[in-house]
Amino acid sequence: MSPQAAGVLQLTALIAALALTYRPLGDYMAKVYSSEKHHTPEKWIYKVIGANPAAEMRWPAYLRGVLAFSAVSVLFLYLLQRIQGSLPGSLGFSSIDPDQAFNTAASFVANTNWQSYYGEQAMGHVVQTGGLAVQNFLSAAVGMAVAVALVRGFARSRTGELGNFWADLVRGTVRILLPISVIGALVLVACGAIQNFSGIHQVGQFMGGTQEWNGGAVASQEAIKELGTNGGGYFNANSAHPFENPNPLSNLFEIFLILLIPFALTRTFGRMVGSLRQGYAILGAMAVIWIGFTALMMWTEFAHRGPAFEIAGGAMEGKETRFGIAGSSIFAVATTLTSTGAVNSFHSSYTGFGGGITMLGMQLGEIAPGGVGSGLYGMLIMAVIAVFIAGLMVGRTPEYLGKKIGTRQIKLAACYILVTPALVLGFTAVAMALPTPADSMTNSGAHGFSEILYAYTSGANNNGSAFAGLNADTQWFNTTIGIAMLLGRFVPMVFVLALAGSLAEQKPVPETAGTLRTDKPLYAGLLVGTILIITGLTYFPALALGPLAEGLAS
Repeated sequence: MSPQAAGVLQLTALIAALALTYRPLGDYMAKVYSSEKHHTPEKWIYKVIGANPAAEMRWPAYLRGVLAFSAVSVLFLYLLQRIQGSLPGSLGFSSIDPDQAFNTAASFVANTNWQSYYGEQAMGHVVQTGGLAVQNFLSAAVGMAVAVALVRGFARSRTGELGNFWADLVRGTVRILLPISVIGALVLVACGAIQNFSGIHQVGQFMGGTQEWNGGAVASQEAIKELGTNGGGYFNANSAHPFENPNPLSNLFEIFLILLIPFALTRTFGRMVGSLRQGYAILGAMAVIWIGFTALMMWTEFAHRGPAFEIAGGAMEGKETRFGIAGSSIFAVATTLTSTGAVNSFHSSYTGFGGGITMLGMQLGEIAPGGVGSGLYGMLIMAVIAVFIAGLMVGRTPEYLGKKIGTRQIKLAACYILVTPALVLGFTAVAMALPTPADSMTNSGAHGFSEILYAYTSGANNNGSAFAGLNADTQWFNTTIGIAMLLGRFVPMVFVLALAGSLAEQKPVPETAGTLRTDKPLYAGLLVGTILIITGLTYFPALALGPLAEGLAS
């Protein structure tokens, strides 16, 4: 079987697995967030944190809950890293420096998991499991809670109440993320991923000396890292490390975990708004972009340009032979079209156009299918924009799901889509203008520019993957990328929740003959075009200076 045929077979198997789980998981999540019952363990949690899960919240109160919980999480994780040297199970590692501790705390709480350190040489068992792994659950649950609040904004009328943040947070963690992660960890252990709390071992001989490896609860962290679209690896090599991702089967399973919840949430959306066809329209737009990007990536990396590529069968530089070009390409697109940030290959070694595809996937807003929660609410924001554009074309006040899209709603949506580009392009421009940040670039020219552009794209879009040619462990990058991650995560949430509140207050508008059918393929196509034009073209000048220039020159 040729490598290309094997890639198509892997993609087909992945789509089949996602299709089989789409309906049961989507319906289950809708039931979780619509239920009025509270399980006993959940009641204990509410009692400890002093929350009343039955109390409905308007959007300002919901937002305060999100921000307060996240602020406490950042502080806790920062302090845990700063005292690591005094904790048991630290494996002899010292406490983390202040700038790196801030960057890491901001990163994991913002569901970014950007890592400017070697995981196996910096973090002990307590920080890894009690700090980083815990935030993998909680940051994902926060994103899902905000998405559900926006869905309730569309589903409810004549009320500004969006549910209870604390109930949504706990249910998302206890009823969805935790059980699936347990199953996922068992599958990864069966595939060969390690799961222990062993210390540092000296293994074998390497260039006249011994190699040192430490163990860890890798399989359990790997499961939630992918399922929660987090991405932070236990080891510096991330999902290219055989302890995290042992073989092609585990590789395909990890891609499945990355895409599982974001795609299934579209059915949850359709179920909660009372129209499954609306969910299918959003799913269709996501799927078209994801499959298109995957096909394009595989084509660019398999293309034979020169003797070296012909001998290797494609662009094998920087890719694991265990996974090959197909497994690496599918993984790279899945991780950059979501907010996962896990990598099983060296993105800096991709072809110029291949590296550009990974960047563009993040720059679209990571909405195809996007992160857990963040992908759905990002896509719904774009759906509002698409409806507004369609309304301008026919001279009719736009409506979506029975709600009028007026001046307030479109301003909030516009603010949402402007935040991330402003952060990415602003920080990139400043970094390129100053003399010191440029010293961190491994390469010069277009590829060196791509390293910095990728870093801020990844940080502000809460992805967390790296181009891997940039020395980001400096005070400048630790601080500025940390700020970009926090602003890129929580400022858009302000506009999402404000939009949800304004929609929930409206009374439903009856459907007429002139109402745009937003559950049809025509609208899904309009939505895809809107995403590519509005968000994609925003970054075109920057992409032209980096990956496009490199690709055309090769």
